[in-house]
Amino acid sequence: MTKRKRQDAAVPDAAAQQQPPTNSNLPQKRFYRQRAHANPFSDHNLEYPHSPGHCDWTVHYPKLAPSGKVPEFADVGCGFGGLLIALAPLYPDTLMLGLEIRVQVSQYVQDRIEALRVTAAEQNADDGAHYQNVSIVRANAMKFLPNYFGKHSLSALFFLFPDPHFKARKHKARIISPTLLAEYAYVLRPGGIVYTITDVKDLHEWMKSHLESFPMFEPVTEDDLRAEGKGPIVDAVYNSTEEGKKVERNKGDKWLACFRRIEVPRV
Repeated sequence: MTKRKRQDAAVPDAAAQQQPPTNSNLPQKRFYRQRAHANPFSDHNLEYPHSPGHCDWTVHYPKLAPSGKVPEFADVGCGFGGLLIALAPLYPDTLMLGLEIRVQVSQYVQDRIEALRVTAAEQNADDGAHYQNVSIVRANAMKFLPNYFGKHSLSALFFLFPDPHFKARKHKARIISPTLLAEYAYVLRPGGIVYTITDVKDLHEWMKSHLESFPMFEPVTEDDLRAEGKGPIVDAVYNSTEEGKKVERNKGDKWLACFRRIEVPRV
């Protein structure tokens, strides 16, 4: 692993210094307080692999990675890990990785996964809910995504309720942009799906228009995804995240846009 020393953008709450719950006790969010967003252009104290080949996935998936498996689902800006936790028992043989730039939030997700694994072991869970297939890295996906995922290695990329960056001068920090879409097309295999959802219509139109304009993606409807057996994923995209639940409580709108990575014929 290579380490780049930079100033940390996180501002941990004093309560976060307390020892979080261990064993089968789920962590409590009040011990992991953090600002709602982090500037992706700021300096951060990050560790990252030189390349996907330098990733030791056995650290993240000790029971599954030794067989040669690598992550297939990537949740960019995974927040408190709601999507990962919801999908883990539904796809127990699929490795999933969350990427989150905020220190305390990523630590919360890591502690949550560890607690769920311990609980599953104590209960001898045999229904797929062992959570050995999910993990998280603290990473800036706008800079280091190809360091974690090889060409055509992913079958699903998730961008759920990303920071809208309302001001026009901040639009360059939006997670969907022409430059970044080239990287997403690189790591996503043909047939793979990009899932986006937001409660901000302007951001929805921004993400949708950029994906429509990019030649390696084509829109796919929610009905088509459900017909292909991806209904559980769509449901989790709508309802599993903390942001999605908040929008639901406030009776707000959710704007979904999904795109398929297409195969581009060689000339």
